[in-house]
Amino acid sequence: MHRAHPLAWAALGLGLAFLYGPILLVVVYSFNASRLVTVWAGFSTRWYAGLLDNGPLVDSALVTLKVALASAGLATVLGTLAALALDGRRRFPGRPLLTGLVYAPMVMPEVITGLSLLLLFVGLGIPRGVWTIVIAHATFTLCFVAVVVQARLRQLDRSLLEAAADLGAAPVTVFRTVTLPLIAPAVIAGFLLAFTLSMDDLVIASFVSGPGATTLPMRLYSQVRLGVTPEINAISTLLIGAVSVAVLGASVLTARRGR
Repeated sequence: MHRAHPLAWAALGLGLAFLYGPILLVVVYSFNASRLVTVWAGFSTRWYAGLLDNGPLVDSALVTLKVALASAGLATVLGTLAALALDGRRRFPGRPLLTGLVYAPMVMPEVITGLSLLLLFVGLGIPRGVWTIVIAHATFTLCFVAVVVQARLRQLDRSLLEAAADLGAAPVTVFRTVTLPLIAPAVIAGFLLAFTLSMDDLVIASFVSGPGATTLPMRLYSQVRLGVTPEINAISTLLIGAVSVAVLGASVLTARRGR
């Protein structure tokens, strides 16, 4: 068996350190006893308890989770439907145009997307708040779900779908009992990707948010300009843990379904 060159292992280690080193530092310094985030003064969990007294930060975290869950669910449904409509074996008038419209948010700068949605909401007289952020994030992330699900659809064994149809199953029954279980891992992966992108977004949310709809990235950005506090490290660590648990759980479910 061919063994990897030591330089390849070194490059891999440097790459992982570059990606995950800052995250590890955030987690470590969230347990720092000192208020100075650059000076280690011992282990302490005081900043996690202090989060309960930081109402604005907790409220922003809850808003972010609500927006991420709602927008990811909406993007998963719409993205899956778009992937089914754009399946390579389907031909209909306007398919290239629909493909371009679905994938446009993926390559469009977020500033342009946020400004366009802001003008749309203002023109329609829709008050800006949590639901405008949900709609904006779903618009931005459904293209990523469509890409993931469409890649899975290309790998499906069409004979299974044809066999179910030949046995008299209606199209809805075929989708529910055959297609959906086969593409479920891709749907879950698309949901997690949309969830992560929504939680991470700052630019689009800054355009379409309103009073009482401040997301955690917006709150952190406004506070970081005045200096990083231990509470920021603590809330960031909690979010990292929540996302890690969600990804691990999805991976376990996907592995069990595969077996």
